Amino acid sequence: MSKPYKISVNGNQVFNFTDNSLTTLDAVSVEENHFHILNENTPFQAEIIAADFNSKKYSVKVNGNTYDIAIANELDLLIESMGIAVGAGKVVNEIKAPMPGLILEICVTVGQEVTENEPLLILEAMKMENTLVSPRSGKIKSITVAKSNAVEKGQLLIEFE
Repeated sequence: MSKPYKISVNGNQVFNFTDNSLTTLDAVSVEENHFHILNENTPFQAEIIAADFNSKKYSVKVNGNTYDIAIANELDLLIESMGIAVGAGKVVNEIKAPMPGLILEICVTVGQEVTENEPLLILEAMKMENTLVSPRSGKIKSITVAKSNAVEKGQLLIEFE
């Protein structure tokens, strides 16, 4: 049985394929990440510029034009049809102390824009320095602690807007 795929190009064009229909492409690798493709007697030069294999997202240059590609396989399509968003979850709006400790350093300020995995503060606990990083991109709404403050487990440290 043929497996379905949904390919989104630049977030606004969607193409539905099956693995059988993709076998009609004549693609030859000419060097790493560079391909010569022949489709219905029309030649294309393609280069994979960036690839995120885990999220199935790619940036591909075809005949000089760059396209952002997202590929959904059979499982992704089933999950989508069930109304379940992959990776969707609760948005984290506050950072709480994971353990009791002492605030050694605060790396951000109120109103600052931060990106995911950016250091927010350093918490010393059990003679170890623990860097707490941002779980998402966003803007710092408030900081409820100061350098040298002792904190308890679960105490609010930082809020996001």
